[in-house]
Amino acid sequence: MAGRIAALAEGKRNGPVAVYASPLERTAETARPIAKSLGLRVRSDRGLIECDFGEWTGARLADLAKKPEWSTVQRYPSGFRFPGGESFLEMQTRMTSALSRLAALHPGQTVVAVSHADPIKAAVAQAAGTPLDLFQRLTVAPCSVSAIAYTGGGPIVLTVNSTASLQALTIA
Repeated sequence: MAGRIAALAEGKRNGPVAVYASPLERTAETARPIAKSLGLRVRSDRGLIECDFGEWTGARLADLAKKPEWSTVQRYPSGFRFPGGESFLEMQTRMTSALSRLAALHPGQTVVAVSHADPIKAAVAQAAGTPLDLFQRLTVAPCSVSAIAYTGGGPIVLTVNSTASLQALTIA
């Protein structure tokens, strides 16, 4: 992934200018090689953190899938709050606010934000105008790239779950 993102800067003056990551170690591990390849440092941003799963944190997915609430998580996430944690709507608002804030800190520039699957899917859904209740239909694989351009006319989804070259990421 680091090489694919670094290639965005090759021979261009508009390559990534900053790398942000959720404060969780697994995102820092992904962000460090990206930042190094760009000659940048990783900046931590709490807005990019994983959803707070509350009492469900650390539980096996197979066990959670047996809970009666699981169908709500999958089919009506906008109406669900993790016991002792946050709701999907709160997570989406936090994530999209963080991305908007980072875009405002670096107007017209490319920023790398390393986060987690559900917050990324929620941000992509919001940018695409897709209801939160449909965000589970998106797939975000580890080390894939999803890109959103924040413009004066609103966000534009450039790619989702990409594992290919990123050279074509431009706004027409």
